[in-house]
Amino acid sequence: MTEDRKPNGTVGGRTTIADSVVAATAGLAAREVEGVADLGGSASRAFGAVKDRVSRSSDPTRGVKVEVGERQTAIDLDVVVDYGIRIADTANALRAHVAREVAQTTGLEVVEVNIAVNEMRLPGSQDEDEDDGKSDRVR
Repeated sequence: MTEDRKPNGTVGGRTTIADSVVAATAGLAAREVEGVADLGGSASRAFGAVKDRVSRSSDPTRGVKVEVGERQTAIDLDVVVDYGIRIADTANALRAHVAREVAQTTGLEVVEVNIAVNEMRLPGSQDEDEDDGKSDRVR
């Protein structure tokens, strides 16, 4: 929640920003960073893939948890990275980009962006969101 000031006698009031708005902003920003293959653990991605097919839209908040206060927010990201990237460099770029986008969009101060790299996408591997559960050996 941010408090709007009344400069020169203009109308004041309060602006409340929902957790889901901060989470969606952080999730979309995270996916823009080179080296980030996906967000969420394998279980949440599998469940999310089914949910995405049913609803015909993807959930930008998958793999993102936030705490939102009146003027600050903290963000936790579960990340899948591409093989061959420098994880530390990607994490630094991810942290900076997400913090900048969330602060710019919401006006909230981002006090921390915690990143958990839980998986790595290997070259030539199928994206689990597109996997139908069958191997390539049989038709």
